[in-house]
Formats: sequence, C-alpha cells, structure tokens
Amino acid sequence: MRNYVGAPGSTVSRREFLAATGSVGALGLAGCTAPTNGDSAAVGADETTVAQTSESSLPYTSPPEVVQVDEQGGKVTLKSAPARHAAHPLETMGGPVELPQVWAFSADDGAPSVPGPILRTTEGNDMEVTLDNTDGMRPHTVHFHGVRKAWKDDGVPTTTGIRVDPGEKHTYTIPANVPGTHLYHCHYQTHRHIEMGMYGILRVDPKGYEPADREYFMTVRDWDSRLPRQMAGENVTYDPRNRKPDVFTVNGKSAPRTLHPEDGSPIIVERGDTVRIHYVNAGYMSHPMHIHNHRFQLVEKDGGVVPEAARHDMDVTNIAPAERHTVEFTADAQPGIYLMHCHKVNHVMNGNFYPGGMLSGVVYKEVMDSDIFASLMEYAGYEG
Repeated sequence: MRNYVGAPGSTVSRREFLAATGSVGALGLAGCTAPTNGDSAAVGADETTVAQTSESSLPYTSPPEVVQVDEQGGKVTLKSAPARHAAHPLETMGGPVELPQVWAFSADDGAPSVPGPILRTTEGNDMEVTLDNTDGMRPHTVHFHGVRKAWKDDGVPTTTGIRVDPGEKHTYTIPANVPGTHLYHCHYQTHRHIEMGMYGILRVDPKGYEPADREYFMTVRDWDSRLPRQMAGENVTYDPRNRKPDVFTVNGKSAPRTLHPEDGSPIIVERGDTVRIHYVNAGYMSHPMHIHNHRFQLVEKDGGVVPEAARHDMDVTNIAPAERHTVEFTADAQPGIYLMHCHKVNHVMNGNFYPGGMLSGVVYKEVMDSDIFASLMEYAGYEG
C-alpha cells in the first residue's frame, strides 16, 4: 500500500485524506448499492477473461510511481515483466475489466506498473537508463520522445542496430536537454509492445521550475484487449491493422476505479489551488479531454512552452497519439466533484455500460465528507 492518495505527482497523505473524509467510518454512511452488470443491457466480455485467468500465477500491477532520478545520481534501471492488470476489478459499473497479461515496466526495485514509472529529472542533467532484460523472454528497447540524444541511444533497433535480447542489459545515455513532459516506450515490434503496456512518462523540469500548488500526471490509453488476451493463452487473434479498442483507461484504470484514492488517480484539490495536469496520450487514437466546470489553459505541448499571447481559456484539449499537453487552471469552482473525461463518449464506457472507461474527476477536499463521495468510493472499491 502506497503512503499517499490521488494521482501521481503532488501527494496527499493518507492521514490528510482520512481527515478530509471525516474518518474511515464516514465512507460507510451513504448506504448506496453500487451499479452492477445487472443494470446494463449486456455483460462485458472481460468477465470471461477474469474467470479464465483467476488461477494465473502472474502478479497484479501496481499504480505508477514517480522516480526522482536526480536523487539517484542520475541513474535508473528499467525492467519489464509479465503481469495481470486489473483496470477495474469489481462487478460495479460494467466491471470487472481485466487485461490477463501485460508487459509492465518497473524501476530499480519498485513494483511493475502500467503505465510504467514516471521518470522525473531536471534540465541539464544526463540520465543513465539501463534496460535490464536478463530475466526477459523477448527482445526490448527503450525510446524516449522529446529529448535530443546520440544516434546509438535512439532505441530503434532497425536504425541503430542495438536491441536488448533476453539475458542482456544495455545502458542508454538520455540528456535532459528538452524541458517538458515526454513519452517513453519500447520500440521493438512497437505495434505489439506498446499494446502490451510498455510505455511511461519522462518529465524534465526546466531550470528554476516553479511547481503548481497541485501537479498531476495523467496517461490516457485505448486498448485492444485481444492482444493481452491472446498472450495469456485465450483463443483470440489480434490484428494490428484492424484494431478494435474495447478498454479505455486513465493511468491504467477504468472508471470507477480511476476514483479509488490509492489505486486510481483522482485529482484532489482545495479551493484556490493552482492545478497543473501533464497529459500524455500513449494510445493509438485521439482523445479530447474535458474538465467540467473549470476553464484551463494549454501551457506546454510536446516539451514546448506555449507563449502567453497564444494561450486562451478552454475546457477541452484534443490529444493526439504520443502528444503531451500540460494544462493549468485555478480550482475556483464551488467545492464539489467534477468529471474529467474523454469526450468521445463511447470511450467513457466499460463494455456496454456507461459511465466507465476514460473518466476520472476533480475532487475538492472540502466535500470528501459528503454522502455522494462515500458512494463514489463504494463504486470504486475503497474500504479505508
């Protein structure tokens, strides 16, 4: 169990969270029954997946953690390991939604996660990123977007001649010379290895960086679950030229699990906070991300700062595959719970059940002691 709650980035301690909810016991006050598959017209296909893999020996993934690479002398080791990934483990709101096998990244001695660990460093510092594939079963590489690096460190086996085979290690030198939020991923058989979960965020803070009051990382992702299911031994065939996305996630989770304070990524704020969200699209489709009741500005895109003269208030930002958008707003609404979601509404579903999928929320601490928040925690499966 991690020692903070909310989305990765700014941390809210469990003690703060419990104080805001009015103690653990307050979570049981709502007395609501969470929507189940019985409320939907059809049962999601993922139920079969869960049943077939219930005896699997693979471990489950953990939520992504932020790795402060500067504090480790500029060095980090990435590994990939097969794991099960519960995007939403309960029978509420169209669940359960599970990917029976993913290839999850871990950093150093940390737990494997999908998305992978968020690597955070500072402009001007070189990173030594070692891809450790000594226990692997297939070749991998790591490619970093945004930063400018030596040819041999580009992570593309067909153009550099470098790939990391099973039983091998390889160290990439990655200069932190382009401030901003970037994507990293495996570039060996990219169409399969990204689909299996081999992606994460690199954050390069500019020199003299001034963080916002609240600062969070959000990776959005559309999945064709046929490949993870095929890799787990199910009798399905994945066709990369004819993808059929059927699972939609924020930081690897589908709603309502996205709102779980420890396993999900609620955007926890207090009235008056300046809030900065670093979005990364690690999927294959564009996702217009919308925040209810708040006007934000796009302040960074793909590691470039948007000039102040070009900024304007908006409430939807359309993020193309591999794009990175950083938005900023003031938490100046009436304290409440406000949705953040993709506005391709069929992406906000679990199977045939709405709402679900690519949806999270802005949650004001001031209303965490309310009955409606307790209901949401029940749907998400939080027990305190």
